[in-house]
Amino acid sequence: MELATLGGGCFWCTEAVFLRVKGVIDVKPGYSGGHVLNPTYEDVCTDETGHAEVVQITFDPTVISYRDILEIFFAIHDPTTLNRQGNDVGTQYRSIILYHNEEQKKIAEEMIKEVEKE
Repeated sequence: MELATLGGGCFWCTEAVFLRVKGVIDVKPGYSGGHVLNPTYEDVCTDETGHAEVVQITFDPTVISYRDILEIFFAIHDPTTLNRQGNDVGTQYRSIILYHNEEQKKIAEEMIKEVEKE
């Protein structure tokens, strides 16, 4: 199994999409990318902790690839809107990819370049 950690707006919405994807074993919502240990929802909403709402996806790479996970991720949110997704506004709703190894970093950077060209 492999992990993918992604933030693209409200984690409940992102979680709902990935729970329906073949090859995804588990999806856990939470906060990442900040400087406060174990923040609460209220802490994160102050925009002072540096956290983003994210989901950690456990997936079977023999069924779905990391690239496929990212293709879904880019299809379900707008990475070009700064610190918001739809009506959700705040730094916690920013677009973020937290890679787990160098291969994921390479794939993510390639995908970002492709999205920027569109």
